[in-house]
Amino acid sequence: MRSSGHGFCGIGRKKLLNILQARCEALGVELVFECEATSDGDYPDADLVIASDGINSRVRTAHAEVFRPDIVTRPNRYIWLGTPRLYDAFTFLFEKTEHGWFQAHVYKFDANTSTFIIECPEHVWRAHGLDNATTDESIAFCERLFAANLQGAPLLSNARHLRGSAWLNFQRVTCAQWSFHNGHSQVVLMGDAVHTAHFAIGSGTKLAIEDAIELAGLLHAAGHGADSLPAVLQQYQAVRNVDVLRLQNAAWNAMAWFEVCGERYCDQLPGPQFMYSMLTRSQRISHENLRLRDAAWLGGFERWFAQQAGLNVPDGRPAPPPMFTPYTVRGLRLKNRVVVSPMAQYKATDGIPGDWHLMHLGARALGGAALVMAEMTCTAADARITPGCPGLWTDEQGAAWARIVDFVHAQSDAAIGMQIGHAGPKGSTNAPWQGAGADQPLESGNWPLLSASAIPYLADGQVPQAMTRADMDRVRDDFVAATRRAAAAGFDWLELHCAHGYLLSAFLSPLTNRRDDAYGGSLDNRLRYPLEVFAAVRAAWPADKPMSVRISAVDWVDGGTTPDDAVAIARAFKAAGADMVDCSSGQVSADQKPTYGRMYQVPFADRIRQEAGMATIAVGAISEADHVNSIIAAGRADLCAIARPHLANPAWTLTEAARIGYVPQPWPAPYRSAKSQLEAGFARAAAAQAPVKVDA
Repeated sequence: MRSSGHGFCGIGRKKLLNILQARCEALGVELVFECEATSDGDYPDADLVIASDGINSRVRTAHAEVFRPDIVTRPNRYIWLGTPRLYDAFTFLFEKTEHGWFQAHVYKFDANTSTFIIECPEHVWRAHGLDNATTDESIAFCERLFAANLQGAPLLSNARHLRGSAWLNFQRVTCAQWSFHNGHSQVVLMGDAVHTAHFAIGSGTKLAIEDAIELAGLLHAAGHGADSLPAVLQQYQAVRNVDVLRLQNAAWNAMAWFEVCGERYCDQLPGPQFMYSMLTRSQRISHENLRLRDAAWLGGFERWFAQQAGLNVPDGRPAPPPMFTPYTVRGLRLKNRVVVSPMAQYKATDGIPGDWHLMHLGARALGGAALVMAEMTCTAADARITPGCPGLWTDEQGAAWARIVDFVHAQSDAAIGMQIGHAGPKGSTNAPWQGAGADQPLESGNWPLLSASAIPYLADGQVPQAMTRADMDRVRDDFVAATRRAAAAGFDWLELHCAHGYLLSAFLSPLTNRRDDAYGGSLDNRLRYPLEVFAAVRAAWPADKPMSVRISAVDWVDGGTTPDDAVAIARAFKAAGADMVDCSSGQVSADQKPTYGRMYQVPFADRIRQEAGMATIAVGAISEADHVNSIIAAGRADLCAIARPHLANPAWTLTEAARIGYVPQPWPAPYRSAKSQLEAGFARAAAAQAPVKVDA
């Protein structure tokens, strides 16, 4: 498969060095060869010593307490080779063996050769005996493995003189400090000595050259005086760190994709989707950026994707973007892939949803999303997070919900879902804007709490009671009763809340489950009660309607739930009859330390989808149509749940359709007069930002 529009330039290392050497000579720089620099202290008369001594930098190692390097060794093995076969484009090759997958990164090196880097997971490398192979034996193995593509060309190595295995592990290097004064001179690290970028995006030399350009520019601006060096070096790190981190993050994403592609993508994704996933692996290339690079390829992919979703796109008509393709689960067909996340409103009275909930959910149902989820709705009065949480423990509450469901069904083409849950150890607290704030116990009127173990959410918070078997029976039956009321109210979808430290989550996490009976200890035991509740609820919920489970895929605390656990949890719920996993994270412990960022929780949905073989909902910092399209198209998730953007704009889906120029998106009839104006406004803004062509 081939995609165009991806620029790449390369230069042979020798040629680059010759260019730099010639420039040095032109400037009168003294060049010294075959003289190994062992220490920054070898040049006491220098004002500035630049240590560009590579990934195994002696200078960085000698002054590790100053530079404070963070070096992470990655698990894959790779071997850096070349070939006289010329490749006209950056090429990725994948070969499956009886022990697993190998992949090759291939690109033109010079007029006569191409670089040919081969990598594989450690266990695959060992299974083939490459841990005991000589360099020549490794090359011979790789020639056989990629023989069909090499077409008789050999593989070449410049490392035959080195002792030991030619296979390496990549090391990601970052440094907290880039420079210091050694008592004589200012010393600064540059290139791989201070930061590395994985070969999956090939930018190591680029970073080093840009380091040099930036430092030279700052020195020139400061006047080259020795007194200015400390300030210049401080500014150099501040400026370069931003660009370096951006590229390192992209390289990390690309590296991580290749490290797991054999387990998650090579066998799981159809060819076109595998190609899309690989092209967008770094997250620097989004859906619309890919359209700019290769509109023809993306158009063909969108047509293929739409066909997989059951759409018949007439010839000559463009296919809809992936986020606007339908999705069917059980007897429900969603019109697109956008879900309005369950978002707590804390506006109910005695558990009864009112006009606020009608307005909130109704407005978002009219805003273009396929599925609108009600906030976590509690199964009993003592299951609430706050006094303002809605419930489904009375028929009056059920009737109030039915009013909202009827409005959504009558006035929109959206489906509406119900999320049921029990607050567990996080109950009997304030609304975020009341009293002492969120998660803080009520000043008065508290009710007893239940949990897997008698562990409070906050160290000084209300202590819950560890559930007895009688408690478990009562709570399970409350879930079933709430489920029946949700079905009677006409909801299209049901989600069981097993995340964020609430009751069922408290059983799943080892941080909150310290039981010594059949419901504690191993993950199988911790799953026992949540699965019991799920089974009872699934049996009470109509068979033709979908049911999902929300989980915290990681607790963000050492000793808590891990992504490995999340895959096992998903498999267990899938076996029990769950249709999808809603992949959130954290909020289980007040000690959590999440790693936030754009789409930061999507990898959990991706991993569960591929390794558990289960449909997923992605959540977390998804804020643009470009995000949704990229996630859905790459097969990282099947649906995307959008929270905060829907709070800011109930018509987020309609707005994003207009922003990306998807004109076929229908609008509610009373709002149609605004559609063309919004689309035209976005079109003018896009045209104003487009580069201007100037005739020569």
